[in-house]
Amino acid sequence: MRKVLLVLGLLALAALPPAIAAPDQPSEYATLLASLKAAKTDIDYTRLRLSYMDSPEYKAAKDTSKSEDAMTDALNKKDYPAALKDAETVLESNYVNIDAHFVALVANQEMGAMDKAEFHRTVFHELIKSILNSGDGKSMEKAWVVINVHEEYIMLRVLGFKPSQQSLMHKDGHSYDVMKVKNAEDGTEQTFYFNVDIRFKHYGF
Repeated sequence: MRKVLLVLGLLALAALPPAIAAPDQPSEYATLLASLKAAKTDIDYTRLRLSYMDSPEYKAAKDTSKSEDAMTDALNKKDYPAALKDAETVLESNYVNIDAHFVALVANQEMGAMDKAEFHRTVFHELIKSILNSGDGKSMEKAWVVINVHEEYIMLRVLGFKPSQQSLMHKDGHSYDVMKVKNAEDGTEQTFYFNVDIRFKHYGF
């Protein structure tokens, strides 16, 4: 009888709801971003980019297209304070925006804020490197993994190529942007492949 009562007691305890609910945990993106903003620049930048797309921060992000255009325009006009302000607006919603880090790098450098410029230089290079490390871009099997079209065109600019033709291909359940490009210096042609599965997942096409 005592064993029966003990078992019943344990079952009753197990059925009770917890007294205090566990607090919500920050997203992987938020955790990585907090480390980066604390000047810990040795984080995993691939995970920073990929986790952003699955984060609540991405879902809550504002449209920063106007600020993106404005920061580039201001940078071209050498209005560095305005360029930096717009870049910071972009980064507030999307800290993996590579162009915004480049603008922040140049603007801070021109205004003499060398520590901040060096920080954005590091982040810019590491975000680019995280894409380069995902493949070699020479085939679908070794396509570069990108989270949006924006990253594709940044890669082309950084590598010194201009797009001449773009097409979409599907193979083995994956989707790829196939970019025919020309070298900006000598005009030689080449083809690069980008894995766009993440873009399809989030934009539904």
